Amino acid sequence: MNRSEFLSTLLRLSRPVLEAGAQGALRETMTVEGHPEANMRPYTCFEAAGRLLCGIAPWLEHEAVDPVEAEEQHRARELARGLMSAQLDPASPDYGNFEKLLRPHCQNLVDAAFLALGVLRAPRELGEKLDARTRDHLVRVLRLTREIRPPENNWLLFSATIEAALKLLTGSYDNLRIDYAYRQFEAWYVGDGLYNDGRSFSLDYYNSFVIQPMLLELCGMFPELIAPEAAARTLARARRYGAILERAVAPDGSFFAVGRSIAYRCGAFHLLACLALREQLPDRLPPGQVRAALGAVIGKTLGENAFRPDGFLRIGLCGSQPGQGECYISTGSLYLASTAFLPLGLGKEAPFWTAPEEPWTQKRIWSGENLPADHRLEA
Repeated sequence: MNRSEFLSTLLRLSRPVLEAGAQGALRETMTVEGHPEANMRPYTCFEAAGRLLCGIAPWLEHEAVDPVEAEEQHRARELARGLMSAQLDPASPDYGNFEKLLRPHCQNLVDAAFLALGVLRAPRELGEKLDARTRDHLVRVLRLTREIRPPENNWLLFSATIEAALKLLTGSYDNLRIDYAYRQFEAWYVGDGLYNDGRSFSLDYYNSFVIQPMLLELCGMFPELIAPEAAARTLARARRYGAILERAVAPDGSFFAVGRSIAYRCGAFHLLACLALREQLPDRLPPGQVRAALGAVIGKTLGENAFRPDGFLRIGLCGSQPGQGECYISTGSLYLASTAFLPLGLGKEAPFWTAPEEPWTQKRIWSGENLPADHRLEA
């Protein structure tokens, strides 16, 4: 995939949510799939908003040079701010009713954190350029999540990421939530680039979905709390797991379908896309090779059958597979797939876009190529 193909797919993914959401009509418009016994409908619109903005934020923040892309970008920025206004304004029909829902459930914490991550990735377009009313609503909703005590797992990073956004927006934050989350994950590191998700290890993609991208963001936002040597250690671990993720892409663009939340589709490669955006890819991984691998995964997971006739995503990993969705998965959850497009935050002159496309590791191995010994990924 080249840049224009990445962008075309992202626009197809995002337009239905942005266009309906900016009008305050997402709740009315979006067809909601989900587990029949779980009532995720009250959360699913805010899920779609927070997760989509988390993924498209770097592209919104980057100044496009190409006039056609710049026009698309300008429109998407306006729609994104409209979406945020509609989700956060108590007078909007799309408002999440956070005051009522925060107490019996915790899903608001999760998606407030993804929205917060989007603000951190686009501080100008999704922070400074918000009108004063929407900005006030955003700060209020982020502070409301402090009522929730997160469980001892990746959810600690949701609280910490929200505090990072509050620091950006207000200058004030709860340093204990940052320090506690970071220290817990330091204790939960198990080696080879991987953390436990709490006290036990889970063979899934949560190190990529949540843990490592949010840890990297905290290191950048809180140098006063996270020492340089600790931040360097976090990055080294992330790069190691990034190398593993690249190895996970099979020759046809498929990957090992294991663990929770596999319906996030190409969002399983959030961390690899994040490292590409930061231009901190693992050694011996040329950017053209990573672009090819991500493009193959995007093509495999966001093909024609991934979308409903109305343009919204279907539950599944490859096509429509509602059985692949856990009880907490609904239509809005699926928009974490947008995180595979983070490199669109790089200019078109960046090596990620200009480097020649190269076959990714598994494609090279399974074509019979004899890779040099230093390409072995040993523990």
